[in-house]
Amino acid sequence: MNLRDSRAVSVNHLEAENLQLWRGDRHVLKGVGFALGRGECLQVTGTNGAGKTTLLRTLCGLMVPEEGRVLSNGRDVRADLPAFHSSLMYLGHEAPLKADLTARENLHYWIGVRRRVPRAGLDAALARVGAGAWCERLVRTLSAGQKRRVALAGLALMFAPLWLLDEPTTNLDAEGQQVVGALMTEQLARGGAIVVATHQQLPAAVRTARVLELAP
Repeated sequence: MNLRDSRAVSVNHLEAENLQLWRGDRHVLKGVGFALGRGECLQVTGTNGAGKTTLLRTLCGLMVPEEGRVLSNGRDVRADLPAFHSSLMYLGHEAPLKADLTARENLHYWIGVRRRVPRAGLDAALARVGAGAWCERLVRTLSAGQKRRVALAGLALMFAPLWLLDEPTTNLDAEGQQVVGALMTEQLARGGAIVVATHQQLPAAVRTARVLELAP
């Protein structure tokens, strides 16, 4: 992804049309379609192997469907992937963290590719997700839950119109799950959109999300 691209667009409307995707001889996405507007959240559910992660990766252009297309504001996202990528934040199972950098250094470089973040902003984001006390530790020394909190600090710092979240509450305790709920609520309140893939119950603040269930 060219995350420095200056042609970032505002995602006012995201649409998937009849997405069909195979992995080998397995038909994973079977005519998936939906429309999502500003301030809306779509929860993607399904059993393990139903294609939740595959759908998110297809939506952001990392996988190419055999049939169907993804539209942003009525335009096929593959017509200008750099611009589309500049308007989204994709948080997968594993956060894009470097093991031999500290939590703070990771955020500085990860988010710094997209926008300038002053030290005070980094400190505030780390404190908000409960990472302030150990933000100078190398990521390889952190627990899975602590790494997820660093990733959430990245969400707090990145004001992308579209969030694609894959199991965002994984490895988090009850307090961490509340942080996820608060961040998602703020994203929707400012007119952003969210597609979240999870088989777990969403935090109470965003349980009004529409649900798309994928069949195995």
